Amino acid sequence: MGKLLIVAGVVLIVAGLLVVAGERAGIKLGHLPGDMVVRGKNTTFYFPLVTCILVSVILTLISWLFGRR
Repeated sequence: MGKLLIVAGVVLIVAGLLVVAGERAGIKLGHLPGDMVVRGKNTTFYFPLVTCILVSVILTLISWLFGRR
């Protein structure tokens, strides 16, 4: 269990570093073209559709690569 938590922590740190590096490069996850924002008088509805698809594709590729080992 301890090893799993360490690996999960390392994965989260690497993911955080990639997000920060992407923001510095001008890629802001959650603000991509195709992400939906509907602003009403008193409410705002936000659904990051393209960001969800992009994250899903990346995670699928990673799991596929590790599954082939």
